[in-house]
Amino acid sequence: MIEKLSASEAMNPSHAANDSLAPIEAVSVRRRRGSEVSERSDVVVVETPVALVFNGLSHAVMMATPTDLEALGLGFALSEGLISGREECRDIEVRVHAKGCEVQLQVSSRAFAALKERRRALEGRTGCGLCGVDSLDQLDLHPSECIQGRPPVPAEVVLRSFAALPERQTLNAETGACHAAGWATPDGTLLDVAEDVGRHNALDKLLGRRALAGRLGEPGFVVMSSRVSYELVRKCARLGIGTLAAISAPTSLAIDIARESRMQLYGFCRGDQAVEYSGM
Repeated sequence: MIEKLSASEAMNPSHAANDSLAPIEAVSVRRRRGSEVSERSDVVVVETPVALVFNGLSHAVMMATPTDLEALGLGFALSEGLISGREECRDIEVRVHAKGCEVQLQVSSRAFAALKERRRALEGRTGCGLCGVDSLDQLDLHPSECIQGRPPVPAEVVLRSFAALPERQTLNAETGACHAAGWATPDGTLLDVAEDVGRHNALDKLLGRRALAGRLGEPGFVVMSSRVSYELVRKCARLGIGTLAAISAPTSLAIDIARESRMQLYGFCRGDQAVEYSGM
């Protein structure tokens, strides 16, 4: 049996205030410890379908935690290259339905025309792979972005930001089921943390928050409580973020793209250790 918490019970100041769904729910569980069995209430993170709709055209549906959905939509549009800048997104509206949420984005005519052309390019493809894409070039695995003018971040600075990350992961502390993406200043001060059941969503929420505040272009770097796949590197590279650091390992493709983009990439950032894979 699942019992939904009220907003006052489920929300706290670290959760988004403009979303209508609570990010956590209470569930009845049976806990076993050795030979002892007890029934109790536990807290789990909410996972719900979120549709991203551009100028009335549905583009993607993802499973996400229903917080910071405006930021999620804007961050996704920017990090996926669907819009070239914050100014191309004219309006964002979140709508809650019985089956999930919709993030309605109104974008410029140029961005919308490019989005429709991108969708047409995928129609009718039968090659096996990701979303019908049948060539590596169409996956955008060879970035044109070359990050310049962003000085490398020393490992001790990166680890300083990671030391501050756990206490900012409030949803994960309650549920144990959330990834986090954080923004740190060049001296390692952790300014902001976004959480979601999906690591890509957490990053998009973080980037969207920065964009909504007009601070996406400020000096800083991204830290993540996950492994690093190529998508995370591509998202950061598109937006000129010079350093990405994670608590777990990167994939080989993530390393390749980071090196092509001249991005500094760290993995295994734990305690007093970190492994630098690119940007040396």
